[in-house]
Amino acid sequence: MVTLNWYLALSIVVFCIGLFGLLTRRNILIVFLSIEIMLNAINIALVSLSHYLQDVKGQILALFVIAIAGGAVAVGLIILILSYWNKPSLKLEDFNLLRED
Repeated sequence: MVTLNWYLALSIVVFCIGLFGLLTRRNILIVFLSIEIMLNAINIALVSLSHYLQDVKGQILALFVIAIAGGAVAVGLIILILSYWNKPSLKLEDFNLLRED
């Protein structure tokens, strides 16, 4: 049987992979994917702790995190597509359209 420690260790490893991708990559799509990986790691921890404590609140919270993350990615991709039409690049350095000079 797999214990809680294994699930939490998996969650930590997946979160660190997402954090590494967020901090090292300069492509906006990879940054979005890294944020999604980090949110999925949080969901693994929430569901495993919820199962361990025999409480449904963690699973409900994980569903809300999934729903909010889906909405955030949809809005982020819309902004990415609209700004890509003005300047066809996916580098983070090129996305300074809202910066004040």
